[in-house]
Amino acid sequence: MTTRRHLVLILLLVMFILPKAWAGEMVVPPPKADSVCPVCGMFVAKYPEWVASVVYKDGHAHYFDGAKDMFKFLADPKRYVPGHKPEDVAMVAVTDYYNVEAIPAQSAWYVVGSDILGPMGHELVPLASEAEAKDFLRDHQGKAILRFDQVKSDLLNKLDRGKVQ
Repeated sequence: MTTRRHLVLILLLVMFILPKAWAGEMVVPPPKADSVCPVCGMFVAKYPEWVASVVYKDGHAHYFDGAKDMFKFLADPKRYVPGHKPEDVAMVAVTDYYNVEAIPAQSAWYVVGSDILGPMGHELVPLASEAEAKDFLRDHQGKAILRFDQVKSDLLNKLDRGKVQ
């Protein structure tokens, strides 16, 4: 019986998990239900539709309860977790709003100022395509669509205060 279970697990691994990992898309979910966001201290696993992650070359990962906190972390990692360097980051991922799947944060489209709130209030809403971002912006009264490199600290502060216009 134990051998049969191992075979089923190996088959599932080969069929579903490894192909994504080989494609560079694999983001492991938070390892524990009590994993906390290093920026705000919230329990990340409670909000799977908002999870963002930073994975280092050595396999160490940090999980966040939304893209906003992930961007705060990336702007000043030493403030939150001493010893991590930006050059050691292997992958940054966010959860696509519509598909609830991890996507590379650098290729996501972010809508700000919408009527959708995340776990920490006003949030950057990650979407996989420009077309989806435009639809979301229109459907949810968003204010702007941004790319990864356009997200700056002043915007994050405005989101925290609910002042995105």
